Amino acid sequence: MSFFTDLAHQYIDGEWKAGSGSWDIIDFNPYDGEKLASITVATADEIDQAYRAAQRAQEAWGATNPYTRRTVFERALRIVEEREAEITEAIVTELGGTLVKAGFELHLAKEFLREAVHMALAPQGRILPSPDDTKENRLYRVPVGVVGVISPFNFPFLLSLKSVAPAIALGNAVVLKPHQNAPVLGGSLVAKIFEEAGLPPGVLNVVITDIAEIGDALLEHPVPGVISFTGSDAVGRHVATVCAQTFKRCILELGGNSALIVLDDADIDYAVDAAVFSRFVHQGQVCMAANRILVDRSVREEFTEKFVAKVKTLKVGDPADPSTHIGPLINSSQAEGVSSLVAQTVQGGATALLHGVTDGNLVSPSVLTDLPEDSPVLRQEVFGPVAIILPFDGEEEAVRIANETPYGLSGAVHTGDTERGVRLAQRIRTGMIHINDGTVHDEPIVPFGGEKHSGVGRLNGESTVEAFTALKWISVQHGRSRFPF
Repeated sequence: MSFFTDLAHQYIDGEWKAGSGSWDIIDFNPYDGEKLASITVATADEIDQAYRAAQRAQEAWGATNPYTRRTVFERALRIVEEREAEITEAIVTELGGTLVKAGFELHLAKEFLREAVHMALAPQGRILPSPDDTKENRLYRVPVGVVGVISPFNFPFLLSLKSVAPAIALGNAVVLKPHQNAPVLGGSLVAKIFEEAGLPPGVLNVVITDIAEIGDALLEHPVPGVISFTGSDAVGRHVATVCAQTFKRCILELGGNSALIVLDDADIDYAVDAAVFSRFVHQGQVCMAANRILVDRSVREEFTEKFVAKVKTLKVGDPADPSTHIGPLINSSQAEGVSSLVAQTVQGGATALLHGVTDGNLVSPSVLTDLPEDSPVLRQEVFGPVAIILPFDGEEEAVRIANETPYGLSGAVHTGDTERGVRLAQRIRTGMIHINDGTVHDEPIVPFGGEKHSGVGRLNGESTVEAFTALKWISVQHGRSRFPF
């Protein structure tokens, strides 16, 4: 199968069809500019068709025995395993992902599919006591019905599956809109895998489009009960506003400005390795990336010297080359934006220990230090290969600097004293933080999400069950109630 030839379509109610919009989304290889696919956009009418198909299909799917539902995910996992080489090639081609990144994304995608197998059996009911001796209170967990999923471009295969698979496993139907820079990996490939796995038509629908065409139709539609969005905090704020206006629940997985903190008793060589990976994996296009590297002043010189030396060894180039560490950014706008940000930060007083250069969508690493405290880059997410090293004097200052950001997604603390690290980590206002490790982690049963501008709600494990189901109270009166009139 040629993914980019065969899957350049909408997938609605079990049918592959062209969109009816008046323009096309062009899918490009970000490394060499090759045109991969041309996909005519879906219109608001097709959004309605997709949601209506999902609504029709959900009732029967939700009533299907969960032991039967889980077999779909067992087959989907086998399909992914059998096509791992093809999917790896697609990640390199459509995303500019290196082979290391492709392996990372595929490993997690398979883990989340394995968890979806178990997720089908996860909802549990309860019987609660009542002050009335003749009354029985039953509490059921039921599907919310239809879920709208909007996925990003950086890890589209993983992050689409992360919401789509458990939502379906729990008895819901889904309408998925992938990012326009990753329409195949984030959308139509996911649909094809589940189609081949035997998912009934209408349970999963994929619409490839853009807000320039559909506006807020995906969010405002009356059918979905939950919107799961992964992307920027600016767009997430709009999603939350629209959902509030239409009384929908929303799960928002947004940006980050994570701090990796190196204390004075840390293993410096190990901390350098963790920091380099945490900052430069997938060209820094990761919400959990270590945007800021905070280093105790007593070890700053040693850490900085070793960090810069290691960054200089990173190879920038063709993501299909196994020796490449840093491939292209997703598009020219991102590349130009990162280059401009570095130039502005240096002009604003920062010292560039390394100043990256831009060649097309390839941007080589920059390492900045000595930033003024009011530098805007310290409080924003940088989606590119830019590392910022900040010295601190003692734990109090480390905590203050780490918390001086509107974001709170991930982080890390490096120290020779584990419990010291835990105590410090508890003071960082972030949804996730790791002791003596990198900042980029995700596991299927551990709650994933952030504080402040980094999101609303959590996914994974029990959190996913709560996100995509509703509690329903059914009481049974075995005697006769007494009414006051």
